[in-house]
Amino acid sequence: MTKPLANIKVLDLTRVLAGPFCTMTLSDLGAEVIKVEIPGTGDDARAFGPFINHRSLYFLSINRGKKSVSLNLKTPQGKQILLELVKRCDVIVENYRPGTMEKLGLGYDTIKEVNPRIIYAASTGYGHSGPDTLKPAYDILAQARGGIMSITGYPDAAPTRVGMSLGDITASLFTAIGINAALYQRETTGLGQKIDVAMLDSQVAILENALVRYQAEGHSPEP
Repeated sequence: MTKPLANIKVLDLTRVLAGPFCTMTLSDLGAEVIKVEIPGTGDDARAFGPFINHRSLYFLSINRGKKSVSLNLKTPQGKQILLELVKRCDVIVENYRPGTMEKLGLGYDTIKEVNPRIIYAASTGYGHSGPDTLKPAYDILAQARGGIMSITGYPDAAPTRVGMSLGDITASLFTAIGINAALYQRETTGLGQKIDVAMLDSQVAILENALVRYQAEGHSPEP
């Protein structure tokens, strides 16, 4: 049986976890994913253990099924190659700090001029707008500020981080959902759009009854 995204091409400019897990999900759904990495070092996750035969199992576990190319996006030639790929792709996913793609001359406004049908998905810590947009973010910060650490663990103990990277994974899944919805909407409008997903927003969204209890009872939920 043909997979649902079999005819979709994804340009993957992401690294480490939140972005790569999203594009891996799209690959599992049948999309052709082209991963773009920095020449020489590649995705930071290539240096994360454990290793077998000098290859990172961490990297391989979230980048399976993808094609790969290295491009220096700070050079005119690298930018031109990327824009040629943009013309042929349906989706571009990036998880750089907000403003980075614009500094490279590859922000959404530029990308959509090259391909008005493309879905541009950005996954960041605090989104592309707001007071904290330029702050760096890591999984533990998203879990802390999002509130999930305050309801995890035992009474009278310090707030506890969930044992896996819930901040990154939640953002990646919301990004994948947004991409699929945008692809569906494109069938009607013929146009792409920008998707802006924040790790912090995603953490707040999954607090479910903790938020309801606070609204109903007026005090913060505890572990």
